[in-house]
Amino acid sequence: MIASEPTLDKDVEARASCSATCRESVIKTSAAFVIAALCCASSANAFDRSRPEVKSFIDDTAKEFALDRQAISDLLAQAETKQAILDAISRPAERVIPWFEYRDRFLVERRIQQGADFWVANAQSLDSVRDPGIALTIAGILGVETSYGRITGRYRVVDALATLAFDYPPRAPFFRGELQQFLLLTQEEQVDPKAALGSYAGAMGIPQFIPTSYRRYAIDGDGDGKRDLWSSWQDVISSVANYLRVHGWREGEPVVVNATLADKDLSRFNVATIALNETVRSLRDKGVTFSTQQPDDAPAMLVVLQGKDGPEFRVGFTNFYVITRYNRSTMYALAVHELGNAIQGFMQDVKR
Repeated sequence: MIASEPTLDKDVEARASCSATCRESVIKTSAAFVIAALCCASSANAFDRSRPEVKSFIDDTAKEFALDRQAISDLLAQAETKQAILDAISRPAERVIPWFEYRDRFLVERRIQQGADFWVANAQSLDSVRDPGIALTIAGILGVETSYGRITGRYRVVDALATLAFDYPPRAPFFRGELQQFLLLTQEEQVDPKAALGSYAGAMGIPQFIPTSYRRYAIDGDGDGKRDLWSSWQDVISSVANYLRVHGWREGEPVVVNATLADKDLSRFNVATIALNETVRSLRDKGVTFSTQQPDDAPAMLVVLQGKDGPEFRVGFTNFYVITRYNRSTMYALAVHELGNAIQGFMQDVKR
């Protein structure tokens, strides 16, 4: 969630599982405990608070957000820089995975079954989002992101964000901002900053929201006064639904449809960017054949994928674009959509 930061791609397969015990330990009952009750600990990898950039961060954060300076300093004294995090975010890009391989990572029987189990267990909450399209998309997102809470991350969020904030210059400003948001979040939601676990980029909980997205889009779905994305399924479902709606989801409208091109020359299309840069009419005028009840002026985009037997084509609509706001990848959006549909198909088959 992510959601997420535009150029950060969440590596779902690399995340290790967070146990139920770890998730339960995240939520504490006293906001005062959150940052203030920290004991200083020494470590070879601990952050040096005398570093100018660390000292400046502590001073600026305390002043801007009216937080206790000593509490922030004590917390950072217990944070550790992790070489594994720097290695993960700096790792050279591997070959571009073709769509048919990417799809096979997520559209597997076990994950579809897990999705059906998730749906049955949370049917009331999914029904409460009102739009079946959003419900299916939520099921797809949570399956792709964390296998329905089974793989939520093994790094302490404070370690991940501090490592990237102070020891990864290319993205330091962004991650310092996220570290500030995390400090605010821990106070607002009574989260122990030493116990919260997430991805190497600081994405948290079942839907993998980064701190900014957590504070901005998370919803208290179960009405207990807290927004708990680690263990409250009602909060998770409500929060992902809110994220999609805020980013422009159109209820009752399609996500994506199959398409064909008589002429495979793509020079007349801009497929290098993820954008609704066409309409239903303009795509048809350029020789794209597809079926939809969307009006001629409906925003659309041509999606080109590498299939086993050659290129495959889809036409994505506004709701497809909205899914790419969660993770900036057309393959991600399509995998989410197809996983949701596969879960629906599986449950329909079981009922027969």
